Amino acid sequence: MGVSGGPDSVCLLHILLGLCDRYHLRLHVAHLHHGVRGKEADADAEYVALLANEWGLPTTIDRQDIPTLAREHRLAFEETARRVRYAFLARVANETAASRIAVGHNADDQAETVLMHFLRGTGPAGLCGMLPLTPLHTYRLDGFLDPTVPKTISLIRPLLEVPRSDIEHYCTINNITPRLDRSNLDTTYFRNRLRHELLPTLRTYNPNIGTQLCRTARVVSADYELLARLREDAWKDVLLAAQETSIIFDKARWQALPTALQRATLRHAAYQLRRSLRDVGFVHVENARMVAQRGETGSQATLPRGLALTVGYDTLTLGSIDDATPALPDDPLLWSAGRTPVQVPGTTPLPGRKWIVEAKVLKKWDLKQIAVNQDVWTAYFDLGKLVEPLTLRPRRPGDRFRPRGMDGHSCKLSAFMINEKIPHPWRAHVPLLEADGEIVWVCGYRTADGVAVGPDTREVLRLKFTRTTPGEEGVGDYEDYPGY
Repeated sequence: MGVSGGPDSVCLLHILLGLCDRYHLRLHVAHLHHGVRGKEADADAEYVALLANEWGLPTTIDRQDIPTLAREHRLAFEETARRVRYAFLARVANETAASRIAVGHNADDQAETVLMHFLRGTGPAGLCGMLPLTPLHTYRLDGFLDPTVPKTISLIRPLLEVPRSDIEHYCTINNITPRLDRSNLDTTYFRNRLRHELLPTLRTYNPNIGTQLCRTARVVSADYELLARLREDAWKDVLLAAQETSIIFDKARWQALPTALQRATLRHAAYQLRRSLRDVGFVHVENARMVAQRGETGSQATLPRGLALTVGYDTLTLGSIDDATPALPDDPLLWSAGRTPVQVPGTTPLPGRKWIVEAKVLKKWDLKQIAVNQDVWTAYFDLGKLVEPLTLRPRRPGDRFRPRGMDGHSCKLSAFMINEKIPHPWRAHVPLLEADGEIVWVCGYRTADGVAVGPDTREVLRLKFTRTTPGEEGVGDYEDYPGY
């Protein structure tokens, strides 16, 4: 068990020692020196070693430089100390073949934990406080925990419902003189401020505030256990793929979940992708939930530790923010906000791209073959219905389009792109062919109404995007329309 030398751990050690014969317990004392507090910490380590020797118990004492580790891992001192301490206890448990690690957290510690989580902002998981028994692998100690430590080791807190005052009384009547850690009096630490300043004030409103906070933890813990089971069922229902770098949900099924399960699955996904992440705040989770519920395709929401949620047409993807934006395809996209005049007939290079547009006026054509054209980057127009000059440009706010097949009705270009399922990051780069101020082709998708080739067409303009051969900018494969 973990023994600091303070009243809580020494009291627990004494109790467990008295229960060894009845319950066939085998005890091993573990103490970690945090590399701070100088001679006082040295004296703590010496006290634990002497006490364990006096009581006939084997001991492991280790020392770590917590301040240096905190800087290296960019964590607060308290959080670094917690992770290093649990990783140390896990290592000792593994070396001694122990399945349980006992620590001396008491009811006052529990009340402080619940209040601390509440003030920092938390959901049900935080309001559960500490649990009497917790599998150690759920403590998110990545970067500190030896990966060879088995997941069967659990942390137990036998004194979790015992007030600190009772523990101190136990030490007195059993003639135990524990060590005093003076750092527990330092109110620069958040927990110590709660203990010495806030909780005494709250007791003036409710003398039983500690008991009430612990009771809240028990109630919420039971409710959260039910929520966790429901989340597991929901997870199986909405999950499409779970990889090391990303998790993908079925969007429609996820959007049909109750709000609580939407939040729970998002938070669980973040924990799966970032094993050392301890908490995902409400603001991040709620923002991601709203984007997932209402955002259009391509919308994103950021989460802690470089994670992002990206909305797809039928999916929701959580992954690294660097990988979350769909890559732009190797298509003839526009990167210039200006206009590019199209040479008719002739060849027009796209600015900054290894793509060209070939404009060819056809004197002969096959109407049936044009009707079944499958190349999205080739389009045919009735030249007599086009007003030159023709230009290529990207979209602009307020653009409207009259797609072929809508009986001449126009729609917002943005709505058309959504309906065509063009990913949001691509939309600003899709080339638009414009004639006389009107969009006549959303290139790669659909031509406009009123410019199609028909039985009365006298000349056909064929526009074809072609990728140039590397090193031959401006030279492409200009294969004529089949048969001509």
